[in-house]
Amino acid sequence: MSTKGGKYKGHKFHGDPQRFEVVADFVFDTFGRNIEYIADVAGGRGMLSRILNKKYNYKSTVFDPRGYTLVGVDSRTDEFKPEDASYYDLVIGLHPDEATRPVAESALATNTLVIPCCNFWDQTKKLGRDALIEEISKYYDENGIRYKKVELDFEGPKNIGLVSFHQK
Repeated sequence: MSTKGGKYKGHKFHGDPQRFEVVADFVFDTFGRNIEYIADVAGGRGMLSRILNKKYNYKSTVFDPRGYTLVGVDSRTDEFKPEDASYYDLVIGLHPDEATRPVAESALATNTLVIPCCNFWDQTKKLGRDALIEEISKYYDENGIRYKKVELDFEGPKNIGLVSFHQK
């Protein structure tokens, strides 16, 4: 879907293109200057990282094996692994598809924000959005992870996420 003008003119995205700005603002409002390094997992073209870098001066790197990020966006084509999470101050999964579990598991080592779009959490059962959020919440509860459920101000229904807070 292409946007109707504005700052995303000329870029095509699936879903609400305002989600990138909304998530970047949420990250800054939640963590402020207490973080610097961000992993943008399954970040696609890297629009979220671009905003995080330019607007808030974070050092955000896209992890996406597809390798088609925008020019000037720091990126890696290897798959993100939860054991690499401790390098980052925050791991973000904005609709991370197959990377949903690695993003959520990163909460054992660092702050995370996961906004899942589809069930790649448990392939043995069908999970809708609410059930998927509930399963990730259960994982956080079982592992003593501090978190809260958030509803982000962009077009849903895939605008519900979990933000976790890790003491380093």
